[in-house]
Amino acid sequence: MQKINEIEDLIKLISKLPGLGPKSAKRIVLKLINNRDELVKPMANTLAQVYKNVTRCSLCGSLKSNKDDCLNCQNTNDKFNKICVVEDIADQWSIENSNIFHGYFHILGGTISSAGLRKEDLLIDSLVERVNRDKIEEVILATSATVEGQTTAYYIKDSLKNTNAKVTKLAQGLPIGGEIESLDDGTLFSAFKNRSKLNSNSE
Repeated sequence: MQKINEIEDLIKLISKLPGLGPKSAKRIVLKLINNRDELVKPMANTLAQVYKNVTRCSLCGSLKSNKDDCLNCQNTNDKFNKICVVEDIADQWSIENSNIFHGYFHILGGTISSAGLRKEDLLIDSLVERVNRDKIEEVILATSATVEGQTTAYYIKDSLKNTNAKVTKLAQGLPIGGEIESLDDGTLFSAFKNRSKLNSNSE
């Protein structure tokens, strides 16, 4: 393979994307090069616009346009009484696509001890603020069934102890070690339908 620095750099960047390795990245790069006008130019323009105009909401963690208020947490048309707490935006999208849950979302940005994240790095304080501000009746913890996900869930439960909200967690249908993003609609439906109240670390 002829060594061209720009191509090598692009392959390295693309191989960092989920589910892609060096071989897949090379095939993608070749596809892009062979379709410069159809793919490369519009993709470059779109990526530049996303970088410039799209960010995470500092309150709820969802994606928002810099030009507009956050549609997730600043929704004035619907007055929901539930918040579903997930680890990342991919989890939010999976649950939204399933049409199982109708309410607000709160995206933590990871889990405690995941990639070195601390409690202070997650949007837990703003979750408590939203629960009190919006008079939320139920907080559904849709964290993954991993050690980190469960540790985070119990910490959130403790953080919400002085609120009036009932704290529940996804139950049957969520396999041990499973991540929300990878679950099918049927499994998600079962997990939401059979959610249970989160009481103590002994559960």
